[in-house]
This record gives sequence, structure tokens and C-alpha cells, in this order.
Amino acid sequence: MLCPKCHKPLADEEDGLYICCADADLQWQCGACGKVSEGFAFPYGRCPQCGGKLALRDEGPSVSADGAALAAVRMAFEIELGGRAFYQNAAADCSDEELRALFGRFAAMEGEHMETLSRRYHVQAPDSPHESGIERAAIFGEVAHQPGDPDSLFRIAIALEKKAAEFFATRSAAAPAGSPEQRLYLELGAEEQDHMNLLATEYARWRAQKPGLFSGNPQ
Repeated sequence: MLCPKCHKPLADEEDGLYICCADADLQWQCGACGKVSEGFAFPYGRCPQCGGKLALRDEGPSVSADGAALAAVRMAFEIELGGRAFYQNAAADCSDEELRALFGRFAAMEGEHMETLSRRYHVQAPDSPHESGIERAAIFGEVAHQPGDPDSLFRIAIALEKKAAEFFATRSAAAPAGSPEQRLYLELGAEEQDHMNLLATEYARWRAQKPGLFSGNPQ
């Protein structure tokens, strides 16, 4: 079955979760530098130029028609974009071969989930700004970044996933019961919680100098 709005295939029509974001191109203005950016979502809702907080200039008819559901998808993209940028930067910034592989794996996982979101909701999100991934993730996770310190990267990663899981849990609790946005928030929150638990386990094994769960011969 095709989407009646954009005529793309409906990925999840069997479960009744239907949100189309194909024509929701938005204009954002940075509260810090004033730059206007166009696109569906940006990492953590931050300005691609200076990192300031973005605000919608004009939601337009396509967004206001189903604002809550579109906002849910948009916020999902914001966090996934930010997470992918962080893991890509963390892998490049880390001298520990095992951690580099771990962060690379998480970057790929975030990318795969972005592809799922794009396919399901019919929108193409912009690329992550690689040059600012770690700093913005540290701000979002409220953890200080120590350049060159793998322990710092681990703590930022765990805080990032924890903050995202808490954010989605709060949003799902406030959404109407059974609504598409609540189901999306619940799904995303569960995924972020899984990521946080996995990272916490990997961190404990790394500190104990044990092979990680993804290594070839875990103890």
C-alpha cells in the first residue's frame, strides 16, 4: 500500500502507525547567531554553524496539521543525528583499538535506525555535522569532555543514551494513550535504554581490562 500523501510505500501499515513527514521542510533560526537553516531536523536542535538553540520560524500548514506526531518524529531525528555524529567522532578521537571498534559499531547502529526512521516516515534527514559531534553530545548529556581521554568518551556515551531514554520516557508519559507519537516515544526510549545498558556493561569490562562483549573471545 502506498502513502496517500507522498505515494511512498507504507513500511508499517499493519500496526497502524502512520505518520508522513515528506513535505515538512522547516525553517529554523538560531537564537545565538541568528542564522536561518532549512531542513527537517538538526542534531539536538542546535545550529549547524555555532551550536546555538534553534527555534522554528514558521511551522506551516503541513506541520500544524498533525503537530504532535511530526514533532515526535523530528525529535527522534534530532537525537539520532546527534548520537551518530558523537559515535563517529568518538571512534576517530579514540586511540584504543577496541573502543574505536565499539564506537564505530554504535555509529553504524544509529545510522541503521536513521534509515528505518527515514523509510517509515518518508523524510530524508540532513547529514550529521561531524566536526561538532563530541562537544554537542557532552552538552546534551551534561558531562564534561576531556579530549583524548577514552574514559571521558565512555561517560559521555552513557550519559547521552541515559538522557535520551529519560527524554523519550517523559514524552511518552505526556502523550495521549495509544497515539502514534506515544508509540514512537516508547519504541525509541526502549532502544536508548538498551544502548545505555550495553554501554554500561562495556564500560565496566573495559575498566576491569576484560574483553568487550563484541570482542572475539569475551571472558
